[in-house]
Amino acid sequence: MIKRYFINIGISIDQLANTIFGGDPDETISSRLGKHYRGSWMEKSVDYLFGKDHCENSEEKDEGNDAIIN
Repeated sequence: MIKRYFINIGISIDQLANTIFGGDPDETISSRLGKHYRGSWMEKSVDYLFGKDHCENSEEKDEGNDAIIN
């Protein structure tokens, strides 16, 4: 239960950072990178930190419509 709590906090911080940089408030940075920045240094950096194809596997197909900047 406590582990899930910290995972939820991490996801909310991730979504907040994505929103600050013009993304959809309900989407994570990894999802946004996987959809719009495939092959960029940003996506490669996140994939390096969190595992191969992390951004591609994190894509939320139903999110991103409320982004200010794609």
